[in-house]
Amino acid sequence: MSPVLKTVQTTLSLNKLSSRNYPRKEKKLLQHGSCSFPINNVQLSFQGGLEVVSNVNSSHKEKTCLYDDGELEALPHVQTLREFPQEELVAKVVMVRFDSTILLGGKLDLSSLSASKALYTIKYLHECGAKMILVSEWSRKINPKLLDAQAVADILSSVLQLKVIALRCISCKSPLRREDLQKADIFLLENLSEYKEEVANCSKFAELLSSEVDILVNDSFCQSHKVLASTVGVARFCYASMAGFSFEENLHQLKKIAKTKKKPYLAVIGGGNLKSKAAALQFLASRCDALVFVGQMSFQIMRALGHSIPTNLVEHDARKAALDIVQFAHDKNVLMSYPKDFWCTNQHLPTELEVFPAHGVSASWLPVDLGPRSLEEIYSLVTNSKKIIWIGPVKFSSSKPCTVGTSKLAQMLCKQSQCECEITIVGSTACEVIKNESNSLSSFNVLENASVVWEFLKEQKLPGVMSLNRAYPFEIDWSVAYHDASQPLVVDIGSGNGLFIMGMAQNRKDLNFLGLEINGKLVRRCLDSVHQSGIRNAYFIGSNATTTFRSIVSSYPGELVLVSVQCPNPDFNKPENRWSMLQRSLIEAVADLLASKGKVFLQSDVEAVAMRMKEQFLQYGKGKLHLSHDQYNIRINGNAWLEENPFGIRSDWEQHVIDRGAPMYRLMLSKSTGS
Repeated sequence: MSPVLKTVQTTLSLNKLSSRNYPRKEKKLLQHGSCSFPINNVQLSFQGGLEVVSNVNSSHKEKTCLYDDGELEALPHVQTLREFPQEELVAKVVMVRFDSTILLGGKLDLSSLSASKALYTIKYLHECGAKMILVSEWSRKINPKLLDAQAVADILSSVLQLKVIALRCISCKSPLRREDLQKADIFLLENLSEYKEEVANCSKFAELLSSEVDILVNDSFCQSHKVLASTVGVARFCYASMAGFSFEENLHQLKKIAKTKKKPYLAVIGGGNLKSKAAALQFLASRCDALVFVGQMSFQIMRALGHSIPTNLVEHDARKAALDIVQFAHDKNVLMSYPKDFWCTNQHLPTELEVFPAHGVSASWLPVDLGPRSLEEIYSLVTNSKKIIWIGPVKFSSSKPCTVGTSKLAQMLCKQSQCECEITIVGSTACEVIKNESNSLSSFNVLENASVVWEFLKEQKLPGVMSLNRAYPFEIDWSVAYHDASQPLVVDIGSGNGLFIMGMAQNRKDLNFLGLEINGKLVRRCLDSVHQSGIRNAYFIGSNATTTFRSIVSSYPGELVLVSVQCPNPDFNKPENRWSMLQRSLIEAVADLLASKGKVFLQSDVEAVAMRMKEQFLQYGKGKLHLSHDQYNIRINGNAWLEENPFGIRSDWEQHVIDRGAPMYRLMLSKSTGS
């Protein structure tokens, strides 16, 4: 069976695993007496042990690729509103963190992609039957009409053609109540910029914001590089957090920057502060064929190359960083271009302009724009490129944001965009200039917030992205994973080293078994074992099942008849374990996808954990799950539990607990026939 996956996840790299050698560890399960348990009219009966071996095959088809070598850790595949089941939005309270610079700006262009996506997020949720709480920060600098929350609500009502009601919640420190939300479908909270707790990511403030909220939809990509209560903090109190349509579009554009399939790839780099952007420049140098400096940073590069630069143009603490970038680019065989001449203004006669060579700017003159030779060289590089990114303004210490050189560069890019060249424009100034020259941004990839992009290029994790739920980034070819993909499916969440799944698969060839495990190393070893043993009804996927269970299992062609959760991390209270614990979104997905009469098997060696799992499944199971009371035959501390593992196959931790003579707390739930 040949691999069909070119994976983008570095932690998985499943397509490369067949060439890796792992130390072989032989583990055998103890023989247990056979026992059976009926599941969805399929009689499960297990007995025996197994031997774990080593090798792998994969069955994934790439859904999205961040860049050609693998997935960037800073941009994981996140849950999006587009992929979230519409039926799960009905009657839910959804907080939408919207981008005020898009929806509340003085010149709202409804035809622009950013505006249409931002508006569609709210309208889509409204059409799906969700109640919405809109939150954002705003300033009269972007629109003098933004006097207060009521004025903003009126503007949004006009733009959306939907009634938006302003609510006072934050200022009076009063949590929202369900009865407050019966007055309308869309509400707006107060201006977040007036509260220091927002930028401090105050937990109590985030809890106040999220009172009565079920789901967070983050549609403010421009704030994704910040740790805010309304984006990061609120996510802790919502059972699902996802990207809105505008956020998703910007994330898609950001990912394109790292792809390198189109060559030559040219980066046009403006602005200053080279030292703080050194890591980003090295990132670009590792992917681009040429770096063209057109702003204040060009002087630091010229100085690193040994050219004489006027003292007033030097960033004195950036010399080492500039030298490192020059050396890095040289080692990578990346062309570095800097201006060959400048238009300069006389400090004593500001109206007097003259062209000077880059190495010969007189003491009383200051560069204000790119000279003709510089523009000719840039034009030559641009016209020979198939992919271009322009980030940072063509601006020097004393020049205006929009210069003749800026306009000339924009004209070059507009012309080149008609020649099958992929061009990304970064920053509000560059976007405005391009729009003035072409009357449209439709031919370009656009990212208006340069700060977010610089952080991404530094390979920094973006807090607003990392706080969202993960989604599985692949389409799975189940016919490759299993010999017969129509067989009923058994899923073990947190499958560990796979002994439970492997033992089950060896005993029941008429069922397929899937292990979901967040630890990539364990997944690789389990896949090795599947391949070496020749088992064709067991498979393992590396993923956080809390947020990816639905997207993975919903694509399976057969019925889901059993889900097991065995011995999860017992420390519920530590924040770092929050993502590994059972959450409402996972339980709802299990309840939805499980076949009628399907089973949920839960067990732990910690009674409090088993009780917590039981309570959560009954609370969030949408009334579809109930306890199989007839199976309980032992009482511990007054609670009824299953005395034996009903499948006769133990996980490694279960075996460890049994060997030390400690009890296991087991229970079985069943899905109602009519569900």
